[in-house]
This record gives sequence, structure tokens and C-alpha cells, in this order.
Amino acid sequence: MSSLLSHRHSAIRINLSLPIRGGILFRPPRHSFSSIPSTRCASQLFLSLRCSSSTQNIILRCICRLSKSRHFLEHKPSPNRCLFSCLALPATAVDSEKLQQDVESTLKVANNRRIYQETYGCQMNVNDMEIVLSIMKKNGYTDIVDSPEHAEIIFINTCAIRDNAEQKVWHRLNYFWFLKREWKTNVATGRSTSVHPPKVVVLGCMAERLKEKILDANKMVDVVCGPDAYRDLPRLLQEIDYGQKGINTLLSLEETYADISPIRISSNSVSAFVSIMRGCNNMCSFCIVPFIRGRERSRPIESILREVGELYDKGVKEVMLLGQNVNSYNDISGVKDIEAESSWELSDGFSSMCKVRSKGLRFSDLMDQLSIEFPEMRFRFTSPHPKDFPMTCFI
Repeated sequence: MSSLLSHRHSAIRINLSLPIRGGILFRPPRHSFSSIPSTRCASQLFLSLRCSSSTQNIILRCICRLSKSRHFLEHKPSPNRCLFSCLALPATAVDSEKLQQDVESTLKVANNRRIYQETYGCQMNVNDMEIVLSIMKKNGYTDIVDSPEHAEIIFINTCAIRDNAEQKVWHRLNYFWFLKREWKTNVATGRSTSVHPPKVVVLGCMAERLKEKILDANKMVDVVCGPDAYRDLPRLLQEIDYGQKGINTLLSLEETYADISPIRISSNSVSAFVSIMRGCNNMCSFCIVPFIRGRERSRPIESILREVGELYDKGVKEVMLLGQNVNSYNDISGVKDIEAESSWELSDGFSSMCKVRSKGLRFSDLMDQLSIEFPEMRFRFTSPHPKDFPMTCFI
């Protein structure tokens, strides 16, 4: 590239997917930016490319000329980094430092799609949303906004325990559908500032229960993702751009998201949620949880200690341990050569239809490790079952 650009009349044309047709023409600089006439700036866009040890100017020639004369600012990237960036500003006298700040803020909005999230239901759903935000951040979705009118992606994490919870979700989905359907009008009136009509993503238990029925409901929803498929969200969001259905509601026997550090929604809070297990094996006749959360699987103790240690370093004083049935915790990650059909010790007077095949570290072992590693922190837990409180938990 550098050898080609060293020739005065050399050029490379690249086709871009833009609303207006255009190409990129590489040329060595022949004059300073200040000496370019304003009439020429109306049809040419100057950028900066870091190529080897020299900086080259890039000229974008638009087939359609701009309706008004505009000045363009040359934005130089940091060394050893290839960056294409530009900003079109009205032809007015503005301070150069202010222009530079406008360039950086505009690039940040353009390169990062904004996310808005709503969560309904239990504390487990709150922790799941924190996991989703972490997954999306790793894939370039870094901006989180406080209003759905300013977001390009809307996440709604749902609950399916009661009908009232689902009705609240349907009510919100109707409003999000309005934001999609009337996007042009909302932008024109200033109600919305999103770059394109928002993509609506339904997560959690309601997504797992209804599956494709949500996608078929007046095209209100773009993506449906179950509680064990959050790693697939970036791919699902890309698929709908090509006209495909974005849905994944497969349940897993292994997924615990143990390697993901959640992004805390309440970053300044002194308490935090930590998930230690997922799913439930109790199969109570009145409960839907085993069918929408899957079978029980527990996180390794090492991953829980790592996450709690990160919270401790951030000043968190209290941790709430979460799970569909926390005291049935069974870490078999480090256990080998366990006999099949081995029994599971239950509380006196209780029995279970689901037999535990492998015995590992129990809930009492986890609490013991946490109390030793973090004696200054307070640990609480929720949703225990009386059948999993044998005397070993109190000794």
C-alpha cells in the first residue's frame, strides 16, 4: 500500500455500501488542508490514514454534490492504528478544539449501537441481563441509554411465572412496536434520536415459553432468545439484517455463563447478585420453571470465588447468591470416577423423583469457601428448597 501511494498519480478505488454511491481515492498530500478552496470541499471529503510511517490523505469523491457548501475537518488517528473517520460541519467559524471534540463524539455514536434494557421478574433475570450486557459489550455494543427512544437495540427480559407478568410485557412490546412503525415521524418531531428503527429483542422465560409465537405477533419483535442462548445474540442480530428469523430457544445441560463477568446495572451499589446455579429438577406440578430454565447445573466454585473477588475489589459489601434452587448446588467440575446412580443426601422425610448421578461439592462447601476467602463480606441466598437442607448444612 505504501509503495503504491508513493506515486503521484496512483489511485485505488473501493466501493462502499453507502446511501449515495461513491469511492475512496488515495493520493499523496500536495497541499495543506487550509489551502483547499471551499467550493472543492463541497464535493470532496478529506480523511486521514496511518500507513507505515507516513500519513496519507484520503479523498472521497461523491457522485452527488452536496446541496450546500460545507467544510470538512481532517481527523488524524493515533499512531500504529488504521482509522477512517470524518465529520461534515456547516461552513461557520468554529474553534478547532471544539471541532475535534465533535468529531470524536460523532464517531463514538456512529461506531457503537446504543442499547436500552428493561427487566421483569426475579433477581435471576436481573443477573441474566447483566450477563447479556457483558456479552454485547465484547461484541462492540458499548453504549447503554436510559430511554428506548434513543436506542437502536431494545432488550426486554421477561417473566412467565404469572399471566400478569406477561401482560406487562405485551403492553411494553406494543409501545416498542410504535417506535419501530412510526420511526420516521418520531425522528422528524424530535421524539426519537435512533439512527434506524429499533430492533426489539425478547429474552428470558417468556421467550422460552412462547418461542415463535412472539415473532408472529404483528412483527413487533425481531429476536427471541431463551435463557441458555445469550451467547448467540450477536449472531441473531446480524441474521435479521438478511431477512432471517432471529430465534434461539434451545436449552442446555451445561451452560452456566461461568466465564462471563457481568456488567452491573447498579454500578455504585454496595450489594450485588451472583448466580451459582441454573435450572431446576424438582418438577413440581404447579411450576413452569423446569420447562423454561432447563435442568439443574452448577457453576464451579473457582468461578464463583473469582466473581466475588472482583466485586470485593470494587467495594461491594453484600452478595446475594442466586439460583432456581440454590441449596441443591452440586459442583462436579473437579470430581472424577463417580459411580452412576449414587444417592443424594436429602433432608429427613423428603424424597425426589430426579436422582443425582454425581455427587460433588455441596452448598455448605460453597458457603464455607466464601466465608474463608471473604470474611468481611455478607452473603445471602434466595429460593432454597427444604429437601436440600440436611444437617450437614448446619454443622
